Amino acid sequence: MNIIAEIGQAHDGSLGMAHAYIDAVAKSGCSAIKFQTHIAEAESSEFEPFRVQFSKQDATRIAYWKRMEFTLTQWKGLKEHCDEKGIEFMSSPFSNAAVDLLEEVGVERYKVGSGEVNNFVLLEKIAQTRKPVIISSGMSSFEELDKTVAFLKNRKVDYSILQCTTAYPTAPKQYGLNVIQELKNRYKVPVGFSDHSSSIESCIAATALGAEILEFHVVFDKEMFGPDAKSSLTFKETSQLVEAVNNIQIALSHPVDKKNNSQFAELKQIFEKSLAVNKNLKVGHILTFSDLETKKPKGYGILASEYENIIGKKLNKDLTQWSFLNYKDLID
Repeated sequence: MNIIAEIGQAHDGSLGMAHAYIDAVAKSGCSAIKFQTHIAEAESSEFEPFRVQFSKQDATRIAYWKRMEFTLTQWKGLKEHCDEKGIEFMSSPFSNAAVDLLEEVGVERYKVGSGEVNNFVLLEKIAQTRKPVIISSGMSSFEELDKTVAFLKNRKVDYSILQCTTAYPTAPKQYGLNVIQELKNRYKVPVGFSDHSSSIESCIAATALGAEILEFHVVFDKEMFGPDAKSSLTFKETSQLVEAVNNIQIALSHPVDKKNNSQFAELKQIFEKSLAVNKNLKVGHILTFSDLETKKPKGYGILASEYENIIGKKLNKDLTQWSFLNYKDLID
C-alpha cells in the first residue's frame, strides 16, 4: 500500500514548518510526503478568487501563492531531508515552470491535482519527463477522464487514478467509495483514494474495497491557519490509520478458505454441544423437543445438530435431569 501524506499549504510558507512536517510524516509510518509546488506568476493571476476566504494577511489569491513559494535550493533541501528520513518526496506541479523546477529537485513521479486533469498543456509537460503520474479524479466525469487517459496512453505514460471528491471537508455521502471498483474495471490500472474527510474511516473503507494508493491531508492541529486544516488528519489519527491499513492489507493477502475448517477441530470440541435431557425421565418415555437441552462439550452425547433424529424415540433406561443423551440410551 502506498500511503501519501499531503502537506499542501499546511506549512503556510514557512520552510521550517515544511521540514517539521517531514519529521512528523516519517514517524507516522506513511511511505511518502507530498507538497505542492506553486510558482505564482506562472500559474495564477490577480483575477483568481479564493476557494475559501480564510486569509487575514493575503489581499489576493496570487499574493497567497507567492507566499507559498520556495526557492530551488529550498526545495532541494526538503527533498534531501526526505531522503534522510527514508520517505519519498512528492510535489504536485501547477505550472510547466513548476515541472522544470521539480525535475531539477529530482522527483520520482508526479501527482496531478483534480483541477489539472483537463490541463493537457501541463500533462504534455509531465509526459515529456517519462515519469509515472497519479491523477486525482475529483472534479472529472468519466467522459473527461477517458480523454485524459487516452492522452496519457498515447504518450505511453505509466498512470494511476485516485477516486476523489473535491469537497472540504468531504461528507460521508460524498465519499464515492463505489467509484473505486468502477475505475478499476474501466481503466485496468492501479486505483487509489484521495481523501478530504478529516476522518480515518473513509481510507480504511477504501482499503478494504481495493484501493492501492491512499492520499490525505495532514496537519499538526485542525485549528491551524490554512485552507485545508479542517479537512486534514492529525498525526495521531494518521498513525492510527496507517496501523489499520497495514492490518487490512495483511487480512486481504491471507484469504480464508471457508471450505476447510479443520484448524478449528479442537475449538469445536470445546464450544459445540451435545444433547442432554432437561428433566428426570423414565424408561419407555417417548422423547419430545421439550425434553431436550444442549451442554458442553461436544462428543459426550448426540450432536445437537442431530436432535430431529431422536424425536419420538423411546428411552431404554431412566435418565436423570441434565444427563447427556446418547444413541445407546434409545430403543432401536
